[in-house]
Amino acid sequence: MPALATWAPEDGVLGAVAPLALATTQPTALVIDLDPNGPAYPSERSLRQLVDDGPRAADLTPSQRGVAVLANGGIGLEDARRLLDLLLHGWPAVVLRLPPQAPGDVPVPLVPVHLLLPGRLFPPQGRGVYQPLGRGDRRAPSLRAAGSLVMPPAPRRTIRALLDGSRPAASRWTAAWRRVWEAAW
Repeated sequence: MPALATWAPEDGVLGAVAPLALATTQPTALVIDLDPNGPAYPSERSLRQLVDDGPRAADLTPSQRGVAVLANGGIGLEDARRLLDLLLHGWPAVVLRLPPQAPGDVPVPLVPVHLLLPGRLFPPQGRGVYQPLGRGDRRAPSLRAAGSLVMPPAPRRTIRALLDGSRPAASRWTAAWRRVWEAAW
């Protein structure tokens, strides 16, 4: 059961899209939003509802291939921890989306996801996944040497598909997210 947590403290859109992009690289995956103030991901039931009402057997394991998303519904990590353990053991791949103020005790490896902004005002923040805003950045080779992953530019159609809740077409950007699963976090 591979599982990773994404944390994008600087950018809400990147924070919403990164876990979806990471999940689409797996044949079957569940994205769980652990941010009580997170985006309005489309999901049949929310994490809060599963905690309050109890999960159904169908919630604990996938019924088909693809990416499923579990919106938060206004509940914190500590209140959802027992259910989270069940979901982590029942799904073949899980991506946890963390809030901007990441909880300290996340049960899976943490993947920091940062914008790679031009100029010196916002220097790289250590090891993680970096998304350049433009065509590239001259700091990319040094970030790679430090064990970070630098993503290629994200196609607008891919971002739009993820934000619309659909699986994006294959691109260099989506393929680059596969490397995140292979890295030691």
